[in-house]
Amino acid sequence: MAECPHFEHLLVLPRLRVQNANAISSPLTHGFPSITAFLGLMWALERKTRSAGLDLQFNAVGVIAHQHQEQITDGGFVNAFRLTRNPVDKTGGTAAIVEEGRIHLDISLVFAVRSQALQDEQSAPGIAARVREQLGQMRIAGGSLVESSAPRSRQRPYVVSLTGDAEGRQRLFDRLKLRLLPGFALVERPDLLEQRHQALLATQAEATRLDAWLSLARINWHWQAAKENGQGEWQHDRQDLGWIVPIPLGYGALGALQDAGSVINARDSQTPFRFVESLYGIAQWLSPHRLHSARQLLWYTDSQPDDGLYRCRNDYRPTPVHEFD
Repeated sequence: MAECPHFEHLLVLPRLRVQNANAISSPLTHGFPSITAFLGLMWALERKTRSAGLDLQFNAVGVIAHQHQEQITDGGFVNAFRLTRNPVDKTGGTAAIVEEGRIHLDISLVFAVRSQALQDEQSAPGIAARVREQLGQMRIAGGSLVESSAPRSRQRPYVVSLTGDAEGRQRLFDRLKLRLLPGFALVERPDLLEQRHQALLATQAEATRLDAWLSLARINWHWQAAKENGQGEWQHDRQDLGWIVPIPLGYGALGALQDAGSVINARDSQTPFRFVESLYGIAQWLSPHRLHSARQLLWYTDSQPDDGLYRCRNDYRPTPVHEFD
């Protein structure tokens, strides 16, 4: 298993207002953009900043959601996306609806960065401002950056340099957590998936991890009979689990790697091509003040081409583990 790449600085872009981002994160999930979209944004931002003359190496990204508004109809138990018919077809008639899911977001992005230029405390704020300017020219998960209603002072990008001794680095991260409140950070919880799988195996010998994933993706109600007075009650299995969500974690190969240019209509004819499908896992939305280190916040890539795995990883663990110890 890969580990989070080494980094020395956290470049924070706070209080970003994103309009009409893609709410459909995979063929099976919706409600927030996929973490792969934010990692793709990170790489695109690195290329763009290098073209602008900034020597920055982006290694990982953390996502904190402050507000979200998915564009759905309030239909009670079943909701539907608010869809549009545009543009008109070639006859001038109404075009067919193309299924799209949109969401408005207020988020903060935290990038793990390595750069000699950020060692200078005098130049770091200017570099952060230039990165924010470059980001303003880009899409975030298909959405557009618009003017935020947050105070200007809270929108200002900044750099946290995790240098010095362990105690000093921990103090800097603790201060950063408070600046990201109120909000929720997305972290991976494979331990919950394994626990649910073991629980299902106790009653269903043929239960798979897919069964465990589907079980965690919904609220399961069961009748709990009373032990004394004879009156039972309905109970659900989400108690003490927190705000958990099913998410796509990357892609798994469906076949061998194809030579560049050998697949017709591929988006990039200069890069080898592979057919893939989504990989799924369980994540949790946690308030940043519950995190114990920067590594618990950050997502990074773990590519294993020989095994056909291209996935995202996060190093959150439910027990307090301080990276600065």
